Amino acid sequence: MRRRASRLPREPQVEASTEAAAESRPGSAYPASRDSRLVLTAVTCVLLPVMVTMDTTVVNVAQRTFIADFSTTQAVVAWTQTAYTLSLAAVIPLTGWAANRSGTKRLVLGSVLLFSLGSLLCALASNIALLVAFRALQGLGGGMLTPLQLIILARAAGPQRLGRVLTLSMVPILMAPMCGPILGGWLIDSFGWQWIFLINIPIGLLTMVLAGFVLPQDVPLPTESLDVISMLLLSPGLVLLLYGVSLLPARGTIADPFVWVPVAAGTVLIGAFVIHALRWTDRALIDLHLLEHRAVAAANATRFLFAVAFFGSLLLFPAYFQQVLGKTPLESGLFLVPQTASAAVAIPIVGRLMERRGPRRAALIGTALTAMGLAVFVYGMSREHVDLLVLLAGLAMFGVGTGGLMTPVTWAAIHTLDSSEVAHGSTLFNVNHNTAASVGAALMSVIVTSRFNANATITAAKRADSIREEAASRAYAGVFVVSMIVVAATAIPAWFLPNRAAPPAAGRAWQGRPRAHPRGGPR
Repeated sequence: MRRRASRLPREPQVEASTEAAAESRPGSAYPASRDSRLVLTAVTCVLLPVMVTMDTTVVNVAQRTFIADFSTTQAVVAWTQTAYTLSLAAVIPLTGWAANRSGTKRLVLGSVLLFSLGSLLCALASNIALLVAFRALQGLGGGMLTPLQLIILARAAGPQRLGRVLTLSMVPILMAPMCGPILGGWLIDSFGWQWIFLINIPIGLLTMVLAGFVLPQDVPLPTESLDVISMLLLSPGLVLLLYGVSLLPARGTIADPFVWVPVAAGTVLIGAFVIHALRWTDRALIDLHLLEHRAVAAANATRFLFAVAFFGSLLLFPAYFQQVLGKTPLESGLFLVPQTASAAVAIPIVGRLMERRGPRRAALIGTALTAMGLAVFVYGMSREHVDLLVLLAGLAMFGVGTGGLMTPVTWAAIHTLDSSEVAHGSTLFNVNHNTAASVGAALMSVIVTSRFNANATITAAKRADSIREEAASRAYAGVFVVSMIVVAATAIPAWFLPNRAAPPAAGRAWQGRPRAHPRGGPR
C-alpha cells in the first residue's frame, strides 16, 4: 500500500482585478453582495448546463420523427440518446483534472466548440448511423459543461456568495427540461428535425463570445498529472454500468445477460477504482476522500436519491398525459409549466431561508413538499374522473419542493471544500448526479411497464377498449408512489446536512491552501 502523499494546491491561479485581489487576501472575506462581474459570470455559466439539458429533451421529442425519416426502428433510434448519455458519462470524470490542467476558460471554449460542431454534423446526418455517431461527439463536447459551471461559479463567488449565485443560476437550469419539449415540438413541426440541432449553433457562439470576454483567465497547472489507472477504471466502468442500465427498460429484467453482464462489469471496474483511489494514489480523477466531509457525503447521498425520483418522474409526467389522457406532445409540455414556474418562485425564497437557517431545514422542507406534490398528483389520478386541476396543483407543489431541495444540496456539496478541492468536488457531484438520473429513468420505466402488463392481465375480464387505459393509469399511479417513497427517503441523508449557515472561517477564502487531512497530516 502506498502512503498518500501531501496534496499540493491544485487550483489554477486567476488573474484577478485589484478589487478581486483585495477580496482574496488572507484574512479577508468575500463581499456579501453580488457585483456586476459576478452576475455576468453566472449568466455565462448558466448557458453551459442549459445547452446540455435542452439538447437531451428536444431529442426525446424527435424520436418518432427519426423512425419515420430514416425508416428504422425504435430500438435503433434509441441509440441517439444512449450514445449521447454514454459519452457524457465517459467525459465527466475527467473534468476536475482537465480544469486544473488546462484552465476552466480554455476548457469551456473547447467543449462548447466541440458540442456546436457535433450539433452541426447531427443536422447534416444523412442516415441513422451517422446521427448516432455525431450524437456521441456532442456528448464528448457537452460532458464537461455542467461540472465546469459549478467549478467556475464556486471559484468566482467564494464561500460567502455561493448560495446567492446558485439561487440566481438555478432558475433557468430548472426551466430547461420544461422548455425543451415545447421548443423541440415547435421546431420539428415548423422547420424539420434538423433545427433541433441547428438551434445549438447560435447558442454555442453566444456562449463562446461571453466566455471569452467574461470568464477570468486562469493559468493552468502543467504539474497536474493524469492518473491513467483511474481513467482506465472509472470512465469504462461508468459507461458499462449506464449501458446496461439503459437496456433495462427494453429487456424488462436485470436477469437478462444483455443487462447484468455490462452492469456487473461496470460495477467491478468502479469498485476497483474506489480501492485504487482510497489506497493507492492521491491523484485519482475523483478524490473520494472528500466524502470524509460530513456535508459533502450527505449532499451527495441526498442528491443521488432525489435524482432517481426526480428524473424518473420527469420522464413519465409527459408520458402519462399523452398515453392516459390523450394529450399531444405540445400540450403535455405545457402542462409542466406549473412545475417549473413554482420552482422559479420558490428558489429565491429558499435561498434566503438557507442563508439564515442553513441548508438542512431548506432541504427537509423541499423534500416534504416534493413528496406531498407527488401524493396530490396520485390522488388526482385515482379519482373516478381525472381532475386536471388537482394534477396541476400536484405538479406545482412538486416544483416548489424540487426548487427548495436542489439549491441547498448543491451549496452543501461545495461550500465546505477548499479551493484545491472544488474542481474534484464538482466532478464527484456531477458523476453522482448523472448516474442517479440514468438509474432513475431506467428504474421508473421498468416499473411502469411491469405494472402495466400486470394490470392489463387483471382487467382482461372487462371491456377490451377500457383495458389499456385503466392498466396504464394504475401503472403510472404505482410508479409515482414509488417516486414518492424514494423522495421521502432523501430526508434521511438530508438530516445530516449543515444545520446553520455559518460563514467560513476567516482566511479560508478558497485561495488554494492545502487543508489538514481529517486523519492527521496534510492532504
